[in-house]
Amino acid sequence: MRILGIDPGSVATGFGVVERSGDQLLHVAHGTIRPTRGTEMHQRLSVIFGELERVIEQYAPEHAVIEKVFVAASAKSALVLGQARGVALAALGRAALPVQELAAREIKKAVAGTGSATKEQVQVMVAELLALDARPESDAADALAGAICALNANRLAAVGYTNRRRRRPSSRRSRLDLRTGRTS
Repeated sequence: MRILGIDPGSVATGFGVVERSGDQLLHVAHGTIRPTRGTEMHQRLSVIFGELERVIEQYAPEHAVIEKVFVAASAKSALVLGQARGVALAALGRAALPVQELAAREIKKAVAGTGSATKEQVQVMVAELLALDARPESDAADALAGAICALNANRLAAVGYTNRRRRRPSSRRSRLDLRTGRTS
């Protein structure tokens, strides 16, 4: 399975494409989309949309993963991030790709072992997991980490693994009386 990970942003949008072949994770591509600073927001969003369409066409992912919205430092930051994220989702929707949304903490934990990992720790682990010669830029590393997390989660789901605790069957069977709400 080939997955496209996206780390959205209006200044820098990271992307990463990872594939699973048997038990191995294979790096396909990664990069950072950087619209020209100082241009109008609609122009930057158009660049992000167009570049993501090009990436989707060139690398033909079967699935995509994007970071969930998080609480930003300010309402303006959250709005700008939401616009970049919306453009990324529109590009994925236009390509009819199934999309999985993951929290940044979940992605960091899956790749670096802790949800509070630094950007540098994520870069190091992504480079190691994908056997890259150099650490990718932080936005691209975050996107690759999202793809890795989704591939590993999909693999575990395919073999029936769940991280939910299984309830032990009770040795005593009880029955609920729907009229009284009592168990017997």
